Amino acid sequence: MTNSLKWNDLLQNNYGAPQIELVKGEGSLVFDAEGKRYIDMLGGIATNVIGHAHPKVVQAVSHQVQQLGHVSNFFSHPEVLRLAQSLQRITGDETARIFFCNSGTEANEAALKLSRTTGRKRIVSTIGSFHGRSMGALSMTGQESKRAPFAPLIKSIKFLPYGDIDSICRAITSRTAMVIVEPIQGENGVVVPQTGYLAAIRERTLRTGTIFAIDAVQTGMGRTGEWFGYETEGVMPDLITLAKGIGAGLPLGAMIAFGKFASALTPGSHGSTFGGNPIACAAGSAAIEVIESEGLLEAAKLKGEYLVREISSLPGVVQVRGKGLLLGIVLQTQNAAEIKTKLERLGVIVNAPNSQVIRLAPALNIPQHLLAEFVSILKGAPVLS
Repeated sequence: MTNSLKWNDLLQNNYGAPQIELVKGEGSLVFDAEGKRYIDMLGGIATNVIGHAHPKVVQAVSHQVQQLGHVSNFFSHPEVLRLAQSLQRITGDETARIFFCNSGTEANEAALKLSRTTGRKRIVSTIGSFHGRSMGALSMTGQESKRAPFAPLIKSIKFLPYGDIDSICRAITSRTAMVIVEPIQGENGVVVPQTGYLAAIRERTLRTGTIFAIDAVQTGMGRTGEWFGYETEGVMPDLITLAKGIGAGLPLGAMIAFGKFASALTPGSHGSTFGGNPIACAAGSAAIEVIESEGLLEAAKLKGEYLVREISSLPGVVQVRGKGLLLGIVLQTQNAAEIKTKLERLGVIVNAPNSQVIRLAPALNIPQHLLAEFVSILKGAPVLS
């Protein structure tokens, strides 16, 4: 357990004082200050995509920090070029151009600024969406509880029901600068849209000349069994925003633009002092290498299917929704926060994004025996009801 008094004496209260102080991680296990072991089924909120202290990441970061720690964007360096080349390759589009930053919020801020280069100001987002907490990204976030305390925010942003093809397509017109959508709404409780939703938006935005931006901050880097989470819809967006898993635990974000939008940002129009930091980029390249060499896209699919199969029929569970290793256990009750705490006592870390959902986002390489142990804990104790 953490020293709450020390936390409150030193840190601002925007998170509240955490009850657990973690001091060590090994793969998909973490240990607290008292030596207690936990199965990490949250992965730093979908961030530790290949677990804690992966040897390839440790090696890459250790080597890079001895060579070059930071140079700013006045200069190039090998690691930023290497990671950008890998990202361009996995998008499958040679027109891709990457802007590096430090977080998903910053990536979405960059997307917002790029949308203004069209000369249009109107943006379409979705109810329940989460795109970040800075004023621009928050303006595109469709959660009133997060927006209201900081009003007034940026105007001319319209929120439509997530997954409703008709309403969002009607809202996208020739005056719309950008529509921004998550392939799965993670912070809203792992909500999955109907099949054809992204394809319909892509078709409509092509007709209206509107930027189609995919926020893959949570679904990206293989979490759904695809690199970005939209691929099964057969679409290609104009922008992708990334963070979380891209840095394998280090602060790193990216906005990828395609086609004519790849050159929309010109010298001086946007920047980030730490964006594309050599150490973070080295970690990102190591993560991609591990995902590819260990076949973790397919592994995420199979492990997700296993969890859905084993958990769906448990007492107290309405359904398990999501894709790959981004899953939401929908409960019959409204006590997800209490269940999260119960699971922590039993040695499992999860998250409750709302009162009825437990979110799972473990590392893509989490061993099968730890998944089985987690399922056994759920089956062996009346946790979910």
